[in-house]
Amino acid sequence: MSHSFAARITRHPIPFDPAAGADSAAPFAALGPAITQLLSGAAGCSPFLADLMGREGEWLCHALTLPPETALQTELATVDALTLDQLGPGLRCAKRRIALLSALADLGGVWPLEQVTGALTDLADRAVDISLNRLVADEIRRGKIPGATPDDAKTAAGMVVFAMGKMGARELNYSSDIDLICLFDESQHADPALARAAFIRVTRKMAALVGDRTSEGYVFRTDLRLRPDAAVTPVCLSFAAAESYYESVGRTWERAAWIKARPCAGDIAAGEKFLKTLTPFVWRKHLDFAAIQDAHDMRLRIRDHRGLHGPIVVEGHNMKLGVGGIREIEFFTQTRQLIAGGRDPDLRGRQTVPSLLALAEKGWIPQAHARDLITLYRAHREVEHRLQMVQDQQIHDMPTTPEGVARIAAFCGQTDPDFRTQLIDRLQRTDHLTEGFFAPAEVEETPDLSDTARDIVSGWDAYPALRSERAGTIFRRVRPGLLKRLQRAANPDEALIAFDGFLAGLPAGVQIFSLFEANPQLIDLIVDIAATSPALALYLSRNAGVLDGVLGGSFFAPWPSTNALSAMLTTALSNTPDYERKLDTARRWMKEWHFRIGVHHLRGLIDAFEAGKHYADLAEACLAALWPVVHAEFAAKHGLPPGRGAILVGMGSLGAGRLNATSDLDLIVIYDAAEAEASDGRKPLAIRPYFARLTQAMVTAVTAQLPEGRLYEVDMRLRPSGRQGPVATSLQSFTDYQMSEAWTWEHLALTRARPMAGDPALAAEFETLRRAVLTAKGPGDAVRADVADMRARLATAKPAANDWDAKNGPGRLMDIELLAETGALIATDPARRVEAQLRAGVKCGFLSHQEEQAVLDAYRLCWRLQAASRLLTDKPLDMDGLGIGARAFLLRETGQADVAALLPQLTTCHAAAAKAIDRALGPTTRPDAAKDI
Repeated sequence: MSHSFAARITRHPIPFDPAAGADSAAPFAALGPAITQLLSGAAGCSPFLADLMGREGEWLCHALTLPPETALQTELATVDALTLDQLGPGLRCAKRRIALLSALADLGGVWPLEQVTGALTDLADRAVDISLNRLVADEIRRGKIPGATPDDAKTAAGMVVFAMGKMGARELNYSSDIDLICLFDESQHADPALARAAFIRVTRKMAALVGDRTSEGYVFRTDLRLRPDAAVTPVCLSFAAAESYYESVGRTWERAAWIKARPCAGDIAAGEKFLKTLTPFVWRKHLDFAAIQDAHDMRLRIRDHRGLHGPIVVEGHNMKLGVGGIREIEFFTQTRQLIAGGRDPDLRGRQTVPSLLALAEKGWIPQAHARDLITLYRAHREVEHRLQMVQDQQIHDMPTTPEGVARIAAFCGQTDPDFRTQLIDRLQRTDHLTEGFFAPAEVEETPDLSDTARDIVSGWDAYPALRSERAGTIFRRVRPGLLKRLQRAANPDEALIAFDGFLAGLPAGVQIFSLFEANPQLIDLIVDIAATSPALALYLSRNAGVLDGVLGGSFFAPWPSTNALSAMLTTALSNTPDYERKLDTARRWMKEWHFRIGVHHLRGLIDAFEAGKHYADLAEACLAALWPVVHAEFAAKHGLPPGRGAILVGMGSLGAGRLNATSDLDLIVIYDAAEAEASDGRKPLAIRPYFARLTQAMVTAVTAQLPEGRLYEVDMRLRPSGRQGPVATSLQSFTDYQMSEAWTWEHLALTRARPMAGDPALAAEFETLRRAVLTAKGPGDAVRADVADMRARLATAKPAANDWDAKNGPGRLMDIELLAETGALIATDPARRVEAQLRAGVKCGFLSHQEEQAVLDAYRLCWRLQAASRLLTDKPLDMDGLGIGARAFLLRETGQADVAALLPQLTTCHAAAAKAIDRALGPTTRPDAAKDI
């Protein structure tokens, strides 16, 4: 802004002592009535400001003719020019002037709260940085930091000061002390012990330069006690020592403190790097609802220590720590950030107001609550500033006398009654908005239970998730409501048994029980899942972190495209430091989306065919995002892939774009190394070993059992020559093999092949080759005979497990897919999905329209049954062993009224499809059918 100070005044205090105010304002009469009225009000309420006006009158006369931003920057520029000998008096002079300027800009409404606190923070940053740099340069000049040169002084020889708390957030209050943590990068020093001794001296001298009170005053009171284990550690620590502390014994309050941490002086780049190393400590990978309990306990301890319980009264009320005070809003904001910030970097802001806005934008708090809390926060901070401006004291308590309160009311430009009424209203409103978030719910009464239910519940305390006292305390508050919800299930005892299985499988309980307490609607989801799908409930108990996604705001949003999914995972992997963590990140990410598909299917938001596409999209996105990561890790050792590299080709159901909840992935790898003989890395490999080992690395990346489990099971038996062939095949070898050696079943498999990842040009060439092979090998009497033989072998080797088996047996999924692939091969049609392949068979006369319809009816019913049953169990479907919820899900998915109607429908469809397939391919019986195909 370019307007002068006077033109921007919008308010002013009421002089509590009119005579004192008039005396202090008189020397400034030439500046006009707006200025003198503001100065009279300020001095009439604050002896401290009156004293500053007297001491800095000449400077103030000039400063108030300028835009306040110009006056501020001019003073900060003088700080930058100070020598080491000038720092003591020079910094204190700057503090007096900027304290006076910011107070008048605050009182006159010239600057909003954030600009006032920002000006004070700018001075603190400059004071700490200039002191640190001058002192480190002096240590270097005297040879106290071995190996350091004058150039190193520009970055404080690897020392960095972190501004914590309000300084870190650029929210310093008017008479704030500053919380600092001083660290140094030991990797920059040949002798870290000697460097540490020098940095300890620097820290102490810096704290004295900035914090000691002299005849000139002080700059900022300095507190170094937020450092790790402050009672026993030196005032400056190495990065390694600090990181080790936080990884091993760091506490929730320290996590909250580091939310606001900001490198403010010294080696800023090293400081930012250290902040990244602390990311896993501060920002947990799962939603961290247990932080609510920690914050609540901390609040109560503070209130107990300070005696701040009791009703809200104006006299003596602590504006920072008391009921409805500033700390309530800050805790509310920071705790929500701790809960969700690990998953969403947009929620990792340091400042209170922008963080509340971000939380509201992401749906973590209502927009109206955010607006109210921001208004309350700003009003509370202004009252806090008035308290501190009276005598430049770091106080937060309202005066204990009516006269003292009346002074603060006048300082705020209000009458005493209006001030009191509005202050009480604001404190009560703050308490109302925040207390419900922090305070644990009252323990409800446990509902009446059946004998069976009592026996089950009595065993819960022995489960791993309930062994810790903290988990037990939270669960006791949750349990009554949970049991009431279970009693509302169609079969309460059955639902309880299913939930018992879920609870028994949980390795730990604090986080998930805290999550239940904060989000009771999740209990309904768990009960629904447990009562319907024990397999999904068991999966959930072992991967409880996937529930984070339910609360992330987009759990029920429309399904994204494959490219969008791949981009999401690619971004997540790029933000993860090392290779193994990337693999774990991929697993965690996949499981959340996999769980989402299962829940959507279970609840009827999507059907079996949509679920099948979603599972396939997810697998393809994982492969596409992970393939470059594996490439890069492998190339770092063995060099970049020769030629055009390799492509990952999905076969079977993956290639056709339709998977179920437990599908593994059929893959082959095709490469084109041009004329190269070997890779060019530091450990070069010949071409075949290079791509063979690259393929093995990819398979390991997908299948390895890591802390987050495995991504998928992988089957590579569809490669040329099956188990006996190399795991990766050159494009030329693949072409020759398909044209001259491949069996008919391999051509059938090729009908569904689809590139998933790798060089786009090579993928396009593979697709051209695929179509050429189908054209050359498709038509002919041998195809039908070979497939008939193959079908007979399959019928003997893989018979139906029971009447409910949707996959194996005549007229079921495998039989239908074999028919569809044969139709596509004979028609030389590139279609991959069953429906399109059957249509191709009709076009070439392989099938009649009536046969196509019969087969499609069977396929659709079988797929619905198979997709639903795979979500319920990984064992053969046993309808008698299913619970009520599971049976209802299967019947809804298959469109049948009851089990008695479903079985005849299945039998009829199987028979009609088998008859059509027999006509097209030949019967399934043959003498030597038991041979392994």
